[in-house]
Amino acid sequence: MKAAVLYGTLGSLVLSALAVAPAGSTDQLTAEARGTVVAARRAATTKIVFGRCPKSEMLPASVRCGTVKVPLDYARPKGRQIALTVSRTAATGKKSERQGALVYNPGGPGASSMYFPMVAPLPEWKRIARAYDLVGYAPRGVGRSAPLSCQDPADFAKAPTQSPTEPSESYKRERIAQAKAYAQGCGQNAGPALRHYTSLNNARDLEVLRAALGEPKLSFIGASYGTYFGSLYATLFPSHVRRMVFDSAVDPDPRQIWYRNNLDQSLAFESRWEDFRAWVARHDGVYHLGTSAEQVLENFEKVRARLAEEPAGGTVGPAQLQAAFLKAGYYDDYWAMRATALSAYLKGDPKPLIAQAAPRPEAAKDDENGNAVYTAVECNDAPWPTEWSTWDRDNTELAAIAPFETWDNAWMNLPCAYWPAPRQKPLDVGVHPGELPPTLILAAERDAATPYPGALELQRRLPGAALVTEKDAGTHGIGGGPNGCVNHYLENYLLYGRTPVRRATCAPHPEPNPVSLDERSAPRAGLRPSAL
Repeated sequence: MKAAVLYGTLGSLVLSALAVAPAGSTDQLTAEARGTVVAARRAATTKIVFGRCPKSEMLPASVRCGTVKVPLDYARPKGRQIALTVSRTAATGKKSERQGALVYNPGGPGASSMYFPMVAPLPEWKRIARAYDLVGYAPRGVGRSAPLSCQDPADFAKAPTQSPTEPSESYKRERIAQAKAYAQGCGQNAGPALRHYTSLNNARDLEVLRAALGEPKLSFIGASYGTYFGSLYATLFPSHVRRMVFDSAVDPDPRQIWYRNNLDQSLAFESRWEDFRAWVARHDGVYHLGTSAEQVLENFEKVRARLAEEPAGGTVGPAQLQAAFLKAGYYDDYWAMRATALSAYLKGDPKPLIAQAAPRPEAAKDDENGNAVYTAVECNDAPWPTEWSTWDRDNTELAAIAPFETWDNAWMNLPCAYWPAPRQKPLDVGVHPGELPPTLILAAERDAATPYPGALELQRRLPGAALVTEKDAGTHGIGGGPNGCVNHYLENYLLYGRTPVRRATCAPHPEPNPVSLDERSAPRAGLRPSAL
């Protein structure tokens, strides 16, 4: 209760300090709407030519790839075009069973779903794959889709690095300088194109992709951030929606986009971090990290302090430790792996921790690309505070009650304070009753990346939407996962268009088994939304 009261005060401070964003003029919005129609008509004529996927995609022969061209600037649909990469596997059922294409986006911003067709043979997806062509794609800026970069990937992946929960003034000045340099790098590398990496353009690109696939209406699953531009699509093109699933919903309230949503996320991760530590404590006989969440935290901090003095393997410092354990806040199927690594390190064996937390040089380019797109989209989408004093005040106050993720989240988003491109005014998501067919929202009650109130807000804004809640669970992205009840609602909706009357609940999926670090504790195959 104390935390809620304190954070309520913080929220009011946030709103008073946001920089005013220029609202798009009516002429500009009209031009972009007309440009979207032009681009969609063109795509419907040219379509996507699918063929063998490039080796760089590392996809099996059963998956076919192609490209769809979209305008960089929808106000100038005949101007510069960018090619988005698309992947597809055909529906496996009889012709009479086929219901069209099902497009998936895993979130980010900055994540690709080119891998999505590979889920077709998994038990959780087999029946859906019989009815639908499964379609993945790389959004603008991602992968081979006009890739965006803001920094040398080698510099981005530099390790080890620090991650203080109580940063000193000198450390803050260092991070401010880094944020300014990063924002400047985005502007220099992208030039005038930088302003066009936005959620609204991601929604417009989705409309062009629909047309290029030859679909009169869109069937779409968006996870995490994918729910946000999915909701923008539903607002802009409600008559073009066939089926739409919002898995782990972002709060679409314009006042939340994006500064306040990130503060809410940092607060929620503190509870999820405690969930993990409480689970470890319940299995002290396996891990020997303590019989209470507090004792587990003491051991974690002991490891953090040691890594600050002597990085494991020369590359795993406090920031790499933090990033590895943040994944346990997203997905509880990481819990056994992370607890095993922590336990082994304290017993003198750093190898499991190094294996799980050390940066992978081969991933540096993709990681930097994903971060660049994330930053560009969130900074362009909405107003952000431009005075460091606002960030310092809000995050200092929040870190007092939620130290686990607050400052790291602030540093990740701080380039938005110094952004060189103009900010947009977020679209007010919502439709009138009857404009949109029934949609389905999936949410885990203790999800930290997209806190549960966001699902309630999205349902309020989309009349006719049904909400399925996984109770007492916190995994981020629950469709096609280990919960059979959730999957039952997902299948019923995608295959038959059936939804609960308004809301339904599912019992939580089983907690992870406290097993050793082997194949049994590896994350399950399937979909993984990216971080918001």
